Amino acid sequence: MEQALPSIDSGDTAWMIVATALVLLMTIPGLALLYAGMVRVKNALSVLMQCFAITALVSVLWVVYGYSLAFDTAGMAEGEIGLRSFVGGLDKAFMSGVTVDSIVATIPESVFATFQLTFAIITPALIVGAFAERMKFAALLAFTALWFTVVYAPMTHMVWSGPGALMWDWGVLDFAGGTVVHINAGVAGLVAALVIGRRQGYPGTAMPPHNLPFTVVGAALLWVGWFGFNAGSAVAANGTAGMAMLVTQVATAAAALSWMAFEWAAHGKPSALGIASGAIAGLVAITPAAGTAGPAGALLIGTSSGVLCFLAATRLKRLLGYDDSLDVFGVHAVGGIVGALLTGVCAGALGGAGLADGVTIGGQVWVQLKSVLFTIAWSGIGSFIILKLLDATMGLRVSREQEVEGLDLALHDERAYNQ
Repeated sequence: MEQALPSIDSGDTAWMIVATALVLLMTIPGLALLYAGMVRVKNALSVLMQCFAITALVSVLWVVYGYSLAFDTAGMAEGEIGLRSFVGGLDKAFMSGVTVDSIVATIPESVFATFQLTFAIITPALIVGAFAERMKFAALLAFTALWFTVVYAPMTHMVWSGPGALMWDWGVLDFAGGTVVHINAGVAGLVAALVIGRRQGYPGTAMPPHNLPFTVVGAALLWVGWFGFNAGSAVAANGTAGMAMLVTQVATAAAALSWMAFEWAAHGKPSALGIASGAIAGLVAITPAAGTAGPAGALLIGTSSGVLCFLAATRLKRLLGYDDSLDVFGVHAVGGIVGALLTGVCAGALGGAGLADGVTIGGQVWVQLKSVLFTIAWSGIGSFIILKLLDATMGLRVSREQEVEGLDLALHDERAYNQ
């Protein structure tokens, strides 16, 4: 009996086009507004510029070779360890073979490639928050290009490209990017903050957000856009996408409330910045579990991430003294780790979708832990080498005078507001 050829499903395609637009919305304007509101007024435009430039740069690199490095599966064999276990080849460079007739699952490959592009855009953009207010713009562009090539594209390949890829063969559950996006970016952000050093005056000088309404609106746009991020990762308009949407809402709400409650107890008052940060922590943590957790599991993941990310962004950062400007490590790396580990629990319990035959919850949690440790090492070492190379060749940090003046004027000759 002949096997039916794959065909395009119009419903799946329509949903994935919408999901792709929602994920792009997460970076511009969502993340850009979130970060711009959290920095001082003299650096607001610089953050908007960085997010916008990363969107453009990664889009071009994705077409030239990024999609191929991530999703070219030529030469892969399940269970065999080789170069193709870590990174794809260049058979799809310049989108070779991506035509109006090529299909992935039940959608056009062009839609799938664009959807994955939006993930590739937001991941390096997240890192911006860790070194905000002190990195050269030229260094940012160079770092983005190198990090995208050496760290992000191979990580995407290892987790999502299919049988024969390293972490795929391990049996890792990462539905929408706990390792690929959030731990990857969060660890890179911490390394960048340590290599570049603290902002002038930190921590003795107060550096409050200059526009909290921007930040809250940005967080709200991220919350809405995240439905594309998580539900879109089903690559279909089906029951998995519907459950991913539900658990995303539940976990985000639980995390926002748990962060708010702990902040209220610790500081005597709940803050708008706190509840927005908690919501993002929940979005991050549910990401790897969105395709396997049930609503009860989402409550556990959300509540846990709100508490632990609050402690990381406040207590841990103060204890260790690093200057992660906008808490990229505390929210994205810690939230990603919490979510990745609890994915192993919530897939097999609390109404989850279930584990593969013969896999226990303990066994799956071990696989999840192994993936977390590998991602920390991959991103940490790769980011450190790239940053040190750039520092030695072009310098990473603006001058003291430029930092005091603010990056808006010093690097872009513009002001956020007329004075």
